[in-house]
Amino acid sequence: MADEEAMMAEWEAMAEEGDAEDDAGSADGGGASDGGGSEGGGGSTRVLDQSEIDSLLGVAGAGDDDGDESGIQAILNSALVSYERLPMLEVVFDRLVRMMSTSLRNFTSDNVEVSLDNITSARFGDHMNSIPLPAMLSVFKAEEWDNYGLMTVDSALIYSIVDVLLGGRRGTAAMRIEGRPYTTIERNLVERMVHVVLADLSAAFDPLSPVTFRFDRLETNPRFATIARPANAVIVVTLRVDMEDRGGLIELLIPYATLEPVRELLLQMFMGEKFGRDSIWEGHLTAELWQTDVTIDAVLDQVELPLGQVLEWIEGSQLELNCTPNSKVELRCGDVPMFRGRMGRRGGHIAVQVNDKIVREGES
Repeated sequence: MADEEAMMAEWEAMAEEGDAEDDAGSADGGGASDGGGSEGGGGSTRVLDQSEIDSLLGVAGAGDDDGDESGIQAILNSALVSYERLPMLEVVFDRLVRMMSTSLRNFTSDNVEVSLDNITSARFGDHMNSIPLPAMLSVFKAEEWDNYGLMTVDSALIYSIVDVLLGGRRGTAAMRIEGRPYTTIERNLVERMVHVVLADLSAAFDPLSPVTFRFDRLETNPRFATIARPANAVIVVTLRVDMEDRGGLIELLIPYATLEPVRELLLQMFMGEKFGRDSIWEGHLTAELWQTDVTIDAVLDQVELPLGQVLEWIEGSQLELNCTPNSKVELRCGDVPMFRGRMGRRGGHIAVQVNDKIVREGES
């Protein structure tokens, strides 16, 4: 306690000396003022209290519930991408996990368990720099969406698949040999597994939007697997494949640009969701419209005349119509022509017999 009190007193003395030097520097004029200010600047360093340190580091206090990031924390998190919630995408990958469990069991003839670790959002460049090497990167193309995706198979899963497919004994971990490139046999076996996963991925998207994921190429260098700009936002899906005591990770990287054609479908909370539509009200409105009374006009003929000639009409003037007893009469609803028919008489009333329907432009 005595040492701490002595240290506190020393800091207070240094702070008072600094303030005194600043006052002296401000009292001097011209060059003396400049020199005094520069010398006093080094000794007038103010000690930050705890609240100011928390604000600088972006640490929220006990009473702050707004959750806003500030300071260094905001700078560190500026490289992150806010993950846009795509509810249907999570449903698609849940289906993918179930389908992969079955297909990989058939592929390896072993007990395979596939689980979904997480779905995150990141920058393409940051994710590529974080991929642990060695690994195999499979570039695939979404044919209907005309864009690409990336599948990363880590080394643990590569050696496990090779060990399982080539008859390795159960109960022993796959042997991992560092410092050598992947052989042709390893690449071919992994490529076969990638084809199986892509087929399941296509089937998982089918209920939402039919799409074909076609295998494009297999790379071992992330530099040659660039499918987007480094700053572009991507969705990274991590799948864990377990085969008893062996297994590894598969990472599916899909850029947001690839999902843009089906973005509206992925934003749905459930399959077939339609906002703001009531089918019951639509049916009721349709039934009422069919029972609506409308007025139909029978037009014998239509004549265009100059306004001056019309103003000269007097009582007894005659207007000649270019129609004959055999001419067809046009039936209109307002200004919309509906039918054509022949005029006649039925039961003491003038009647029109409908012969044909007038098809308007744009109506099939």
